Amino acid sequence: MKHNFAQERESMVKAQLASRDITDRKVLEVMGKVPREKFALAPSLDEAYADHPLSIGYGQTISQPYMVALMTQSLNLSGQEKVLEIGTGSGYQTAILAELSRVVFTVERVAELTERARITLSELGYKNIRFLVGDGTLGWDEDAPFDRIIVTAGAPKVPPPLLAQLAEGGKMVIPVGDEFGQDLLLVEKRKDKVKEKIVCRCVFVKLLGKEGWLG
Repeated sequence: MKHNFAQERESMVKAQLASRDITDRKVLEVMGKVPREKFALAPSLDEAYADHPLSIGYGQTISQPYMVALMTQSLNLSGQEKVLEIGTGSGYQTAILAELSRVVFTVERVAELTERARITLSELGYKNIRFLVGDGTLGWDEDAPFDRIIVTAGAPKVPPPLLAQLAEGGKMVIPVGDEFGQDLLLVEKRKDKVKEKIVCRCVFVKLLGKEGWLG
């Protein structure tokens, strides 16, 4: 089946994002620019712009486009931020962040996924992304603090190391709950006080690691 991915991408932005509660013009523009099909595996190409997650192997997924847009919008990026992403996965969310921030530090526990994402993102011309293979629940201490943190897997709690690595005035989006469903939390740190707001209910794969679910 021959695809017009540009047309499918435009339809996705209109039908799945703008028609819901994605109102950030920059987020809509970037979601309409980044080619999601480049991050999908061959068996999923027909569904590259479908309204659901896509499997990328190793028990991981590319999140539903709406969830990618909602999490990104919640971070309220100006273009100057230093962002920490926990869970590189396919690299699709990484690309969206790289378009909207100064630099992205991204951590993934599966080395094969990191390498695949690194190649894809390099081919697409991104130069403001740093990669680390490791336990994402521990963050990236040597390059902290971060203005924004995004966690793309469900955690039983907000990992303390990530909270410690969040800059004063910073924001973190993270799904917190059990393995069957989570609350997407927007966490803000102001004057060493932490404020949490529930954005929506969601279902993510489990965040594995020392400060998450033990794999």
